[in-house]
Amino acid sequence: MKFKLPFILSILAMFGGVFIAIIFGANESYFKNKINDGLAKNVKIQSIQIESQKLEKIKSEAEKNWRYYQRYHFHATGIGSMSLALLIVLGFIKASKKQLLLSAYMISVGGFLYPFVWLFAAIYGPEMGRDQAKEAFAIFGYMGGVFLVGILFTLYLAITKPFKAPLDYV
Repeated sequence: MKFKLPFILSILAMFGGVFIAIIFGANESYFKNKINDGLAKNVKIQSIQIESQKLEKIKSEAEKNWRYYQRYHFHATGIGSMSLALLIVLGFIKASKKQLLLSAYMISVGGFLYPFVWLFAAIYGPEMGRDQAKEAFAIFGYMGGVFLVGILFTLYLAITKPFKAPLDYV
């Protein structure tokens, strides 16, 4: 299972990204209503005294929070796909199992968890404030760094270790 889990996480990331896209298509208004409901509870926005400024701020924040949902979709599908491709590349590298597992787990765990910073910022950002939501879920953002280190380690292994069949032409 420890060799399968990175593949499962990569596929789950892609699933999450595609699944939310299907939900967008089926009921985009659900997300936009959720954003507007959260903005109506945002103390900082609701304290704006000039109605035109308040409405402009709500409109601006609604657009930015909607974009965060989209970022989850883009990052989950894209990074999930990259993760799967990198895991396949690791299968061709002659390195120790520890090295291959370390790289596979950094790629898959980091790649799976990173997009959640955008999803949670989208869910909680309207009421909390976007910056506060991103800070509250920063651990997921840091997973992007774990993913990047996994990519760099894979690159290191690909450069320094030989490849094994079926890539005999390498």
